[in-house]
Amino acid sequence: MGSGNVNGSRGGAAWSGSVWAVAARAGIVFIILCGLVYPLVSTGAAQLLFPHQANGSLLENQEGQVVGSELIGQQFTDPAYFQGRISSIDYKAEGSGTNNYGPSNADLLARVHASIEEWKKANPDVSVDRVPIALLTNSGSGLDPHITPESAVVQIPRISKLTGVSADQLTKLVDQYTEGRDLGVFGDPRVNVLKLNLALKEYVK
Repeated sequence: MGSGNVNGSRGGAAWSGSVWAVAARAGIVFIILCGLVYPLVSTGAAQLLFPHQANGSLLENQEGQVVGSELIGQQFTDPAYFQGRISSIDYKAEGSGTNNYGPSNADLLARVHASIEEWKKANPDVSVDRVPIALLTNSGSGLDPHITPESAVVQIPRISKLTGVSADQLTKLVDQYTEGRDLGVFGDPRVNVLKLNLALKEYVK
């Protein structure tokens, strides 16, 4: 019986060793497949099929300088340009998100009232009741690069006065850069603010 116990222990040890060997080999294979092969193949396919999107959907000015991404909004401080949505994180991509305030929150109400007063000063020709709510509120991410076509149109009187470009010409520019619904069904019509302002800058030249 003693001999049988010894043989059984050796057999169990051998079986345990083989399991660990299989697990180690499987781990190495999956590390290579998932950590090297898959990322290289997916990155290569993205660069081949969608190079613009794979590299961050970057936008350049006429001088070839990268001025931003069409996926992330920017703060335009010059009133002669179209303004995007309010961002409580100053459009910092690493801090995506926003305060989850309810409609009765005192901080939210104070910020909205301040935004309304700023609008009145910058846009005396457009009454507050014409301002789309999207121009006075954050998006969920705080990084939204788009505004509604209506949000662009209400800014035309101010921009026309500051740039000398006629309202009709600015309206055509907004129409030109208005993107429709995805596949004609999903989402809402929208305007990429950075693209629109790049076009406006060239137009003013």
